[in-house]
Amino acid sequence: MIVIKLLFPLSILLLIFLTLRSISNEGEITVGNNEFMNGVSLVAPRNEFPENPFAPIVAIHADWVAIMPYAFIGENSVEVRFDREQQWWGEKSEGVVRTILLAKEMNLKIMLKPHVWIRGQGWTGDFRLNNEKEWNEWEGSYEKYILHYAKIADAMEVEAFCVGLEFKHVVRERPDYFKSIIKKVQKSYDGLVTYAANWDNYQYVTFWDEVDFIGINAYFPLSNENTPELETLLNAWRTEKNNLMDLSREYHKPIVFTEFGYRSIDKSAGNQWELEHHRRFEGQPNFNTQELAYKAIFQSFWEEPWFGGGYLWKWYPEGLHEVNENNSDYTPQGKPVELIIKSWYKKR
Repeated sequence: MIVIKLLFPLSILLLIFLTLRSISNEGEITVGNNEFMNGVSLVAPRNEFPENPFAPIVAIHADWVAIMPYAFIGENSVEVRFDREQQWWGEKSEGVVRTILLAKEMNLKIMLKPHVWIRGQGWTGDFRLNNEKEWNEWEGSYEKYILHYAKIADAMEVEAFCVGLEFKHVVRERPDYFKSIIKKVQKSYDGLVTYAANWDNYQYVTFWDEVDFIGINAYFPLSNENTPELETLLNAWRTEKNNLMDLSREYHKPIVFTEFGYRSIDKSAGNQWELEHHRRFEGQPNFNTQELAYKAIFQSFWEEPWFGGGYLWKWYPEGLHEVNENNSDYTPQGKPVELIIKSWYKKR
């Protein structure tokens, strides 16, 4: 009897422990190193590559590359147009196919990530239409664009495909449309499918359960100081990190930063879109801020089990011939931050 009395409460405690453990682990996902995306966003070139451009990317231990076709919407049109004669070679089907082949020669995995540029407006986050006729025209032409590249992705065994990015208003006003696009892509393409939401509206996307991983363009503002302390940036990430972890648990899917990066200029860890100098070589450079911002994002996310990696923004295939006093662009090429990226990419 004494033994029974002792074992009974222990069994209850064990049951409570296992129950709490199952609750705390509910929805958690673990991303293995072989599934992790140490990625680079490749800038599409104006002309055909003179040689394979991917050796410097492999040298920083990147193993994924985002290849980005482009389509355009005219100022007085809603039609999505692509493969236009005046487009850069790397933005069109011919260039995309060649780029995929060259990346595969270097054993890189690929995310094909079609972009849309809206003339006179630029950012897709501001895009919205006025009536059903316009919506129907846009939806038909966008579907044609996306399915065209989904078929290329499938034929060339591309590992991941992004159905759209940063359509801030469209995903809220026409969520069923994106659900239908995802289903159509999945019928013609056999790889991983995602959508890339901007950092400020990922919580309004209602179709995360339809994709394979949650894509977020992670330009979260952390500090508007010229050169913030590393601890300031780490503290700023904590709330955002908890929110993203909850999102991963809710949908039982990894979070991938489909874009992340920082310019080498004052205040680049803050509201980057408000910086005075928008052209890539304008403004006095600040390499230290770029380094600190990268350290903070790597320390905050790269060792989290639910985090699936990211694609730094951005990498020029021709390279930059020199780092000079005017280079304040996003690219890490030839800058001190390149060694930090290389170190962290080597870990996973």
